[in-house]
Amino acid sequence: MEMNDNPALAWLLWPLLTAICLLTILAGLRKVLKRTGWAAGRRQRILFSAAGGMLIWVVLLSVLAQRGFFADFSKLPPRPVLAILAPLPVILFIAFSKTGTELLKLALPQWLVLLQSFRIFVELLLWRAFLAGKVPVQMTFEGRNFDVLTGILALGAGYYISRRPQAGAGSRVSPGDGSPGGSQLKVALAFNIIGLLLLLNILVISALSMPTPIRYFMNAPASTLIAQFPFILLPGVLVPIAYGLHILSLRQIGLIRKNTGAPGS
Repeated sequence: MEMNDNPALAWLLWPLLTAICLLTILAGLRKVLKRTGWAAGRRQRILFSAAGGMLIWVVLLSVLAQRGFFADFSKLPPRPVLAILAPLPVILFIAFSKTGTELLKLALPQWLVLLQSFRIFVELLLWRAFLAGKVPVQMTFEGRNFDVLTGILALGAGYYISRRPQAGAGSRVSPGDGSPGGSQLKVALAFNIIGLLLLLNILVISALSMPTPIRYFMNAPASTLIAQFPFILLPGVLVPIAYGLHILSLRQIGLIRKNTGAPGS
């Protein structure tokens, strides 16, 4: 099955999906900040810091990719892997910081799950790249990549979690007042575990498809497209968003169980 490649369209779709995801996160952060009761100056500093940090990271990734930094596959770990892992310490710091904890206590649990539906579009773009002969089949749902299931499951799990009104993750509530129930927390937990495993699966497949000394999948083409701009936005931004949402959601589940005494804690 073949498809004529349209470089201009590819250059548009990956940055567009990335921008939509980042703007959605900022919009959600803005809504949560409004619920805090904090001074307007503090809320603005947090929002602007988040937006500024995202912008700086995207620009840095883009510049490095344009200069060929990520295209060197002669050493281990492959440089695209560095783009995946670099945001991890920041995400962990946010999740366990005092400010991050307070924000997670006020965020709606279903929001962190529903946003994972963006992975459906990631997989469609990867499939399009495969049809254009740019990525190997194992990186798509026609091969060994089943991460599209995470995006689909996010819709169902998010709906189930939102079936009752949420009182906020950290609100001290009594049973039956609209707080997430034990079954909802179990669904959220199961979703995050499945999502992380499926994400790990495709990350390993991608790494083993790169032209490195540990390459396992020898079919063409090698997984080098993600080292180029704008495709570097996949490992450098979209993948961290995916695992970052899982980390934040798991942290939030722990907070809910601690503060509400939900079943299964």
